[in-house]
Amino acid sequence: MKIYIGSDHGGFTLKSQLIDYLGQHFPAYVVEDCGTDSSDSVDYPIFGKMVAQQVVSDPTSLGIIVCGSGIGISIAANKIKGARAALCNSVELATLARQHNGANILAMGERTKFIDEPTAIVKTFLETSIDLSERHERRRALLDSL
Repeated sequence: MKIYIGSDHGGFTLKSQLIDYLGQHFPAYVVEDCGTDSSDSVDYPIFGKMVAQQVVSDPTSLGIIVCGSGIGISIAANKIKGARAALCNSVELATLARQHNGANILAMGERTKFIDEPTAIVKTFLETSIDLSERHERRRALLDSL
């Protein structure tokens, strides 16, 4: 499986830490860094869009996006049809985002407070399956129809 990961300058440090974590704990995953490459100021919509486009074009993949708050980059990603970016600061939200909403992109805010460790959130997001029960399938279909 491939994981596309991207951030702006406000999420660069956390993104770098997550790339190291993924390499150590998920060696079977191919991690593609979509940028940015430093803490120099850049525009988050570029990286949210880039990761979302990659994930949508590769349905077996997942994405991780990070900016200062996680809000702007998730809004940008969700503009791409087929992208489901969920801003999660806890294991519980990562679980629900995958199970109920079929999120394919995890959004995080480097400058925000986390309820759980970011690496635990990532682990949960990657290991949680989508709930295929009728009620969740119906709701996801409604999301797709918007």
